[in-house]
Amino acid sequence: MTFAPVTRRDTLAAALASGAFFLLPRVASAQGVAELASGPAEPFSFDILRGMARDLAAQPFAPAAVPAADAQILEAIDYDLHQQIIYRSEDTLWGEDGEASKVRFFHPGRYFKEPVRIYVVDGGQAREIPFTTDLFEMPGDHPARNLGAGTGFAGFRVMDGEQKDDWMAFLGASYWRTAGYVGQFGMSVRGLAIDAGAPTPEEFPRFTRFWLEKAPAGGIIAYALMESPRVTGAYRIVSHRDDGIFQDVDANIFLRGDIDRLGIAPLTSMFWYGKNNGFVAPDWRPEVHDSDGLEILTGGGERIWRPLNNPPYAMTNSFGADGVKGFGLAQRERSFSEYEDDGVFYEKRATVWVEPKGDWGQGAVTLVELSTNDEIHDNIVAFWRPAQPATAGTEFDIAYKLNWVEASPAPAVAQFTATRIGAGGVPGQPRPANTVKFVCDLDGRGFEGLDRTSGVEAKVEASRGTIGLTVAYPIATQEGWRVMFDLDLGPESEDNSPIDLRMFVQHDGKAMSETWLYQVFPSQMRELLASHA
Repeated sequence: MTFAPVTRRDTLAAALASGAFFLLPRVASAQGVAELASGPAEPFSFDILRGMARDLAAQPFAPAAVPAADAQILEAIDYDLHQQIIYRSEDTLWGEDGEASKVRFFHPGRYFKEPVRIYVVDGGQAREIPFTTDLFEMPGDHPARNLGAGTGFAGFRVMDGEQKDDWMAFLGASYWRTAGYVGQFGMSVRGLAIDAGAPTPEEFPRFTRFWLEKAPAGGIIAYALMESPRVTGAYRIVSHRDDGIFQDVDANIFLRGDIDRLGIAPLTSMFWYGKNNGFVAPDWRPEVHDSDGLEILTGGGERIWRPLNNPPYAMTNSFGADGVKGFGLAQRERSFSEYEDDGVFYEKRATVWVEPKGDWGQGAVTLVELSTNDEIHDNIVAFWRPAQPATAGTEFDIAYKLNWVEASPAPAVAQFTATRIGAGGVPGQPRPANTVKFVCDLDGRGFEGLDRTSGVEAKVEASRGTIGLTVAYPIATQEGWRVMFDLDLGPESEDNSPIDLRMFVQHDGKAMSETWLYQVFPSQMRELLASHA
């Protein structure tokens, strides 16, 4: 498995995009847009950007060149030195416009060497903001002061009206993040995934240029040019804030080379452990994750819930989703007591829901889960993979909404709220060997008036092993229902291939819940049973 997990510190630089900057005082005059964007005026539109990306796709890939002397300096700017570089608040783009989003720029460093060019768009004309270290505060002996003119910005972040906190940041490859519905950064998205979780090395396309334009009501439009050895792309990302952050993404993707696993609207998150697998971690906190499950709304209207896992080895699973209506990585557990982390507040992490515009056709939602032993690694990736072969010369025209919210649109059926696993059997009786018990809670939507005698039943299937002691009933001390069942793993063997589970709750032949999917690894289940012995 060659797909390397993205680390918070080295690749996403979470602290750099979290608004945790200490603004040093400086006696200086503010620069207006004209002074910042001092490059020559050029006509610009999304059509022009699409043409640029299409033309580049017909040419060999030419990576951005960084002069050797500058590259050596950038390599010296590690995480700690990078934190000493602070963008001058008085040079904030649109800082004097009370209605506009405010933009500040990231300085390059060890983890972001390749230059990003940034332009400002107004009235169909674009002017470049030339990179200069004069836009940044830093100590007098900082190595960045020796940079030449051959580098560029690393990315940018968007500030709130008071310029106290940022609510969106583009930094690294084609990644971006937002502060979600309560000002908390967590998971990330990116423009495109190439061979994520595939046997071949993953390719990370870059946004090499941005064109920024004001949008109504304090919104912002970011146009981006994507480039990599096998792809070019033209992106338009329109962002605004309400009870969450909402984005409209239009992407035209042009393939230079064949791609085995093309990932549309990729989402990146972290899942170390939760109620379903606390035995894998020595940490004192009850749960540690940015997301706890994958949600899918299929073209046929079925709602799927797949709790995330921390597998013993890298796993890639695909879920057929022709005409998919939506998918996302959700954080459903919203109580502080479920995490007890008063530093990063995992209960406030946003759910990110992808809503396709139009019919995306045949394809599948793909979930990549990597094994991790810490919370610093983003080990979860989810994306939509078109069934159409991604061969050189192919073009994809994709449009979708990205909703950074507390919860995705609620389905008409009950949703699962927790998955727990323990020793199988009946309390007070000898426990059967190699048997685990699953306890799955639902919110009870649609179960009003039903009880144990109403004929509600859980339908459970397993790819191997034996299911037993299945029951569905209302929880006595709180609202909601509970499903319990045992899984006999079978005789112990060296086969550690996963066991796939599928379950839903029905009444009178009608589905009352989402479809719950899960994947069990015998080695982990035996580890769990040993911990209970």
